[in-house]
Amino acid sequence: MALDHLDDRDHPTYGMGQAAELLDVPQAFLRSLDAAGLITPARSEGGHRRYSRNQLDRVAALRALADEGHTLASADEILDLRADLDSERARHAEAVDERDEARRERDSALEERDSARRERDDARDALPDDGG
Repeated sequence: MALDHLDDRDHPTYGMGQAAELLDVPQAFLRSLDAAGLITPARSEGGHRRYSRNQLDRVAALRALADEGHTLASADEILDLRADLDSERARHAEAVDERDEARRERDSALEERDSARRERDDARDALPDDGG
């Protein structure tokens, strides 16, 4: 269905003119990012550049870093490093969650074992002493 792409941030929705207007950048800036390989927009059947929302976010971040004095190459590297860091933080959080779940399962198993031992000992204590 045509509406399936509405929530897809990677769907190439915006033409170059729209993208430039939304980002308040010259179209030449978008072409330069494409030429440098920093953003690779999809192409329409007619060969026109089409940008996704994720690409627009990246262009805006590249522009902001460039405005701070970074070269486009260093801005691109900064964004890649930030993405890597975010990914590693998410992996770490997932590992911590898995560790905590394993600890809960271990503690539960230990409690079950201790409970079974207490029941066993209580049952032994309840047996008549055969005097032996």
